[in-house]
Amino acid sequence: MKKFRFKLDTLLKVTRMNKEQAQVALALAVREQEEAREQLQEYLREMAQGQQDYAELTGEGKTISLGRLTTFNSFFNWKREQIEAQMRLLLAKQTARQQKLQELVAVMNKLKSIEQLREKRLRQYMAELLQEEQKQLDEIGGQLYFRSQG
Repeated sequence: MKKFRFKLDTLLKVTRMNKEQAQVALALAVREQEEAREQLQEYLREMAQGQQDYAELTGEGKTISLGRLTTFNSFFNWKREQIEAQMRLLLAKQTARQQKLQELVAVMNKLKSIEQLREKRLRQYMAELLQEEQKQLDEIGGQLYFRSQG
C-alpha cells in the first residue's frame, strides 16, 4: 500500500505559518499597549509632581508671582493635553491588541480543524492499511491450509 499523504498538507503548513505571524503580531500589539500605558503613567506622575510643587509654593500665606502662576497654568494645560492624547492612544492600542488576539484565535481554530481532519484521515489510512494486511494474512493462511491439505 502507498505511503500516507494528506492532501491539505500545504494548507496546514501555511496555516501554521499564519499562526506564528499572528502570535508575533499579538506580542507586538501587547508591547505597544504596555508602552502606551507606561507613558500615560509617566504623564500622570509628572502632573502629580507639578500639583505638589504648586501646592508647596502656594501654601499657607505664601504669595506667588503672576509669571509663575501663568507658567504653572500653562504646564497643567499642556499635561492635561498630553494625558488626554495618551489615553486616546492607549485606547487605540487596546483595540489593536484585541483585534490581533481575535485574529490569532481565528487562525488557531482553523489550524485545529485542519489538524483534526488530518488525524481523522490518518486513522482512516491506518484502518485501511490494517485491513489490507489482514486480508493478505488471510490469503497466506488459506494458501498454507490448502497446501497442508493437498
